[in-house]
Amino acid sequence: MDIAALSMGISQADVINNVETAVLAKSLDTMKESGAGLIDMMNRSAMERSVNPELGANIDITI
Repeated sequence: MDIAALSMGISQADVINNVETAVLAKSLDTMKESGAGLIDMMNRSAMERSVNPELGANIDITI
């Protein structure tokens, strides 16, 4: 194998590694945002239950 081909192979492997790292970082950021949104939604739900504790606790059905 000549030096030029070896250099190209190493360079391509380095680029692929950098792209994979960037994709994983973006995925991690997306998961963090989703988790933060879920926590915020749970906190709002807890606040709604504290203001109206009987809301949604019973279902009135007539037949």
